[in-house]
Amino acid sequence: MNLTRWIAVAFAALALCIAAPAFAQPAAAPSGQDAQVQNLPPAAAPTANVDVTQTGGSVAPDVAGISVISLFLRADPIVKGVFLLLLLASLWSWTIIINKLIALANLRRKADRFEKTFWSGLSLDELYTQYAKMADHPMSAVFVSALREWRRAFEGGAPREWLLPGIKERIDKSMAVTILRETDSIEKNLGFLATVGATAPFVGLFGTVWGIMNSFSAIAARHDTTLAVVAPGIAEALFATAMGLLAAIPAVIFYNKFAGDIGRYTGRLEGFADEFSAILSRQLDEKAAR
Repeated sequence: MNLTRWIAVAFAALALCIAAPAFAQPAAAPSGQDAQVQNLPPAAAPTANVDVTQTGGSVAPDVAGISVISLFLRADPIVKGVFLLLLLASLWSWTIIINKLIALANLRRKADRFEKTFWSGLSLDELYTQYAKMADHPMSAVFVSALREWRRAFEGGAPREWLLPGIKERIDKSMAVTILRETDSIEKNLGFLATVGATAPFVGLFGTVWGIMNSFSAIAARHDTTLAVVAPGIAEALFATAMGLLAAIPAVIFYNKFAGDIGRYTGRLEGFADEFSAILSRQLDEKAAR
């Protein structure tokens, strides 16, 4: 499982690296002044003499420089902490998601193989010998726990008829406890996905509010409402929201998927336990009638 976890981490990191450039905005076309500096003709010339009063500095460099890296570097420590927290949450969520996808696929494949072997006509003792030391998936663990309890009931010879109800109850409880334990193991780390899906948007909203506060602080300090003053704080705010959604949306989607898949797999285990309990109960009745 360690190898599977490292593979999941690698895939998650690759997915984030691929998704990160989507947040970067394309560089703006050079303005007329920049075009003249580079000995290039301006993109368009004004058709009339128009007086434009601008109280701020040059807008083009600030707007064109907005990217994932620049947003992070310009942000204050609190917003940077929000970015890092959401990035780590997203990375660990994708690690859990990929790990669970691989694990559930393996469980379904092993369950199919075990059921095929179980109904192939082999005796219960042969199956127990085969799986007693290698119950590496829940269905075989349920089978081994039930048959172990069965064999204990016959250690002192054939049980008396009045003891049969207690033996059947112990077998059923043994399988129920095994199903519960195995289900808890399968559901491990799903709580983290639920937590990320519920809290990441609010963490991103906190970063958004803080970015807006920075924007108003810049306006108050410079007494200027131009885009060059407001844009960096607004961009930080929107990027924090985007990071929160980036972490929350996959977590919610895959949490619901895994909850449904695990529910169906648990139902499959319970169905097998009921069938196996009926088989053992029938054999107990036949032995008691002899």
